[in-house]
Amino acid sequence: MMLANGRKIVLTRRSLLCTALLALAPVTLWSAQPAFQLTSAAFEDGGRLPRKASNSIPGNERCVGDNVSPPLAWKNAPAGTRSFALVIENPEGRGGLGSIHWVAYGIPPQITRFEEGEAGRDSDHYVGGQNTLKTGHYAGPCTPAGHPQHYLFYIIATDLDPKALPPGLTLAELRDKLARHAIASTGLVGLFAHPD
Repeated sequence: MMLANGRKIVLTRRSLLCTALLALAPVTLWSAQPAFQLTSAAFEDGGRLPRKASNSIPGNERCVGDNVSPPLAWKNAPAGTRSFALVIENPEGRGGLGSIHWVAYGIPPQITRFEEGEAGRDSDHYVGGQNTLKTGHYAGPCTPAGHPQHYLFYIIATDLDPKALPPGLTLAELRDKLARHAIASTGLVGLFAHPD
């Protein structure tokens, strides 16, 4: 093959194969795995949580809902995932000390969603840890009047067997146990404000 500048290029089978592979590379050889993702049908990332997601503690005027956990779904778990852990926390809760609303782990890799309300009851889909109220279930927001607070929902892919950890771990204990076993995480933020 002759170039415009008069230089000659010899095309061999090998160079043609390399050219073909490089042309395909963006699609096959170097294609990235789709991003690990957590979503909810009840709110968008950065959007408002529904009122029913707020807790319903009798006598607490900050708790204005029905304590119904929002639905959650995740996809594209990284390779090597053997279980998931899922946490809901509010760093602004308790005057800035933080509130833990749900700690769950031992979620089998074939589970990719929690239906609305599922986090508020016993299930064989997860092992309950310990939230701020010292229960193993979802405890919704009880937000004071004023600006909305931020509720962090995040899921952690781990290399642990679903039965590896005992029930009742606090978030600090769970983090300690996952120190060498967390593979990746993803999350979203929900906002909630007391309806004045």
